[in-house]
Amino acid sequence: MAKRATAFERVKKLAGSLPGVEEGTAYGTPALKVKGKMFTCIPNHPSAEPNSLAVRIDFPDRDDLIAADPDTYYLKPHYEPYAAVLVRLPRISDEALRDLLLMAWRFMSREPKVTRPKRRVPQRG
Repeated sequence: MAKRATAFERVKKLAGSLPGVEEGTAYGTPALKVKGKMFTCIPNHPSAEPNSLAVRIDFPDRDDLIAADPDTYYLKPHYEPYAAVLVRLPRISDEALRDLLLMAWRFMSREPKVTRPKRRVPQRG
């Protein structure tokens, strides 16, 4: 567990300047949240490799990262339905990890689209 904590200290440090970041837990592991929504955590599913990080990003971004660098970014079947990517922390530079955390922070902090009801037009009769 000490290795998990040490790895997450690096993540906290790199995400520390993002506005509104809250420390918490997700699924029993350390997590960072924005507006109460988790944007990164230590994955606890047994399919995730040790020293990994789960990061919430949009599906197209996830696919691009995995295609560009499958040694760093990966996915396991358990995580496929989720807008998230798994990251091998020892393989990612601080600069790339900071950029990824910013991407995740933006993804989770954006407001959901509000659909307005259609206006009813009075019928002339």
